[in-house]
Amino acid sequence: MPRSRRNARQNHLELARAVVRHVQGHGLKRGDHLPEQRFAELCGVSRTPIRATFEMLLLQGFLTKRPEEGYFLAVDPVEADAETVQRLEQAEDTLATRILRDRAARRLGEVQTVRALAERYDASRAAVLNALKILTRDGVVSQQPGQSWVFQPILDSPRAVDDSLSFRMILEPQAILTPGFALDPTQAGTMRQTLQRHLDQSDVRTTQGGFLRLDTDFHGLIARASGNRFLRVTLLAHHRLRRSTQKTTAIPEFRMRQAIAEHIDILDALMRGDLELGADLMVVHLRRSQKTRPDAANRGIPPLTLAMARGEV
Repeated sequence: MPRSRRNARQNHLELARAVVRHVQGHGLKRGDHLPEQRFAELCGVSRTPIRATFEMLLLQGFLTKRPEEGYFLAVDPVEADAETVQRLEQAEDTLATRILRDRAARRLGEVQTVRALAERYDASRAAVLNALKILTRDGVVSQQPGQSWVFQPILDSPRAVDDSLSFRMILEPQAILTPGFALDPTQAGTMRQTLQRHLDQSDVRTTQGGFLRLDTDFHGLIARASGNRFLRVTLLAHHRLRRSTQKTTAIPEFRMRQAIAEHIDILDALMRGDLELGADLMVVHLRRSQKTRPDAANRGIPPLTLAMARGEV
């Protein structure tokens, strides 16, 4: 694939980074002109995405615009380098979160267009595209031929969470047993300390959202250690999907503490190099999580109703 075509697929955040790096690396100063055509050639794209990128940088105060003259540096690029791109990323993350929240609440239909989303959120086309790319990375949306984007199934129902646990029960133990599994010792040690600290705080109740973040951090650490790149990528994407779309359910306090203790046992086995035991403990851990869910979900339902649903009467 020609270089220009490959680079044309970069999103505007990547182009913004490239522009800021070039400005800084070539000693440009406040007030210098940034010709659209020059930067289009440098980045291997047309002037249209460069203009959209310049507009993003304009909104962040990195550039100014003069009628009939173009774009000029508004700040010292050395001082604004990391800060500017960080603000851009935060803006796109915020928009992605809003889109995801509205989809989870069924305020957005399954199929959307960039134009419709830009109008709904009063955002630029470039901002919407970057938000969609974030959601694509997390497995929430996929682009269809033409101008449409389609939301994928998310973890917004008990059935979806059960399917997620079944899916993980198949893949996560295998991720541990694949040749080349290697935990990062520093990250593993930090994770174990974090888990133990939560377990030792018996007088502090772990929130549902806090437990989900801790759980996805732990399982993400295991996934990253897998020696199989396809398992690694698939599981990391799924845990990002869990973290961003799984509704916090009423997990009993005892189960959250039990799960944290199971995390520690799994981690201890893996840090000792006992991968088979770690994989077995992972199976037990996921089965317990799956078994506990219906009990929690049915809590408060009259016994007679439950018995009828189970066909016991």
